[in-house]
This record gives sequence, structure tokens and C-alpha cells, in this order.
Amino acid sequence: MLTKELTKASDGELSDFPMAAQSVVLIDRELIVPNPAQPRCEFTKERIESLADSIARHGILNPLLVRRVGESYELIAGERRLRAAQIAGLTRVPCIIRESCETDSAILAIIENLQREDLNMFEEADAIRSLIETYGLTQESAAGHLSCSQSYVANKLRLLKLLPLERRVILENGLTERHARALLRIHDKEIREKTLDVIIGRGMNVAATEEYVEELLCAEARERAGEKARRFERDVRRRLLSRDMRLFYNSIDRAVESVRECGFSVESTREAVDGGTKISIYIMEEKKKQ
Repeated sequence: MLTKELTKASDGELSDFPMAAQSVVLIDRELIVPNPAQPRCEFTKERIESLADSIARHGILNPLLVRRVGESYELIAGERRLRAAQIAGLTRVPCIIRESCETDSAILAIIENLQREDLNMFEEADAIRSLIETYGLTQESAAGHLSCSQSYVANKLRLLKLLPLERRVILENGLTERHARALLRIHDKEIREKTLDVIIGRGMNVAATEEYVEELLCAEARERAGEKARRFERDVRRRLLSRDMRLFYNSIDRAVESVRECGFSVESTREAVDGGTKISIYIMEEKKKQ
């Protein structure tokens, strides 16, 4: 069975409009408080004003979803409609009251925005993180609530490793989530920042971006391998030199001992000086017989 309830912008009364069978009630707009778990961070002024104009002409076609909290109502879904209703001058708005706990309310707020594809990639990622941290969920349980895979949740959360400035630049330049994920492969922040500038400056698509990042990573890997080889070569030379020096010192010691065995008085000293080792050998002359 269908209801025929819809708000008119002029007087807040319900007009004919087919809706799924649910209990729709008119609630004073002032009694509705925002959802603290609202995942949307930005509301475009032009789109809100456009929606307000539509509501003024045709009314709210889709009731807001709320839950009762004390003497007021907490918004679960429909913040854009609520804001637009205020601009349109509605004092009462059509709502569906849903019995839900705080966690369910937060989840529904996210789901409502996800289904409408209204959130940008970073708002969605931040909303999922907030859901997990606030309510102590695992990635797996959050994925279950959101009807998606655990890998989907993990990939979204990885986007938050990008710096706030990087996120803003990505959104302002219309880059996609695949662009962002390609950038995440670069761990050095300075290199990532320069790479982002190159991607934007050259107008790279996703395929070109992924290829460019791959080339950078391969070059970095070659450089690391070359440096590792150079360090190994230096270590080998150092070990060989150390061994040769020990042989050299042993040869001197044997020579001094041979001179001493021939009856000469010999002194040998060794001291470290800047840049090397100083070896001194002192052979005392034999006294002439009277």
C-alpha cells in the first residue's frame, strides 16, 4: 500500500506524491539536530540553493530520516534537504522516525551518502575511519555494516595517508582515486609532492600516472641497488686494506725482531696520527771497543 504524502513549500502541508509505505510525520525543523557522524565535510552553496529552489516549487520529495533523542530528533540522513528547507522557508519537514542506536545512526548516515555517491573519496575514507575508531569496529565488521569487502575498506583507509594539502590538490584538479592510489606508492613526501605537480602539469590520465610512478620507483630501486653495491665495494676494500695493513705491521714486527736477534738494541713504536699511523724504529749504535 502506498501513502500519498509530500511537503508543500508554501505551508508545510502534505500534497499528493506516491511514496513507499512508511510512517511519514511532519516535524518542526528547529527540533532536528545535525548528525555528529555526518560524513560530508563540504556542502556546495550553489547546489544547496538549487535544491532550495526545487523544494520551494515542488516540496521535499524524499522524507528525512531521523531518530528521537530526548525532546529533539537527530538527523540520520537528509542534511542537504534540511539545509535547503531552511533556505526555502519551511518550518516543518516530512520525516521518517527510525528506532536506531547511535552506531546504527552513524552507519546509516554513511550508507545514505554512499548510495547517492555524494561523498568524495577522502570524505568517504574519513567517515569509515571515524566509524571504526568511534565504535571500536574492525575493518571486517565495518565492511559487513557497509555491505562491501574488507579490501574495499582497507583501500579507502589508505587514502588518508596522503597529506591534507595533497588531498585538496587532488580534488581541486579532478584527479581520481586511482591517481591517488598510484601516488601512495611513493613514500617520500617531497618526491610525492613533486610527482603530483608533474601529473597535474602534464594532465596525465590514470594509465600515464601509473606508468610514470612505476618508472620513478624503478629508478629509485636501481639507485638503491647501486648505492648498496657501492657500499659493499667500499666495505670489501676496507676489509682488504685492513688485512693488508695487519700483514704489513706483522712484517715490520718480524724485521725488528730479526735485528734484535742479531744483537742490536731496537725500539719500535706505533701511534695514530691524522689520516694514518706513524711507525718509528730506533736502532741504537753498538759502542766501539776501546
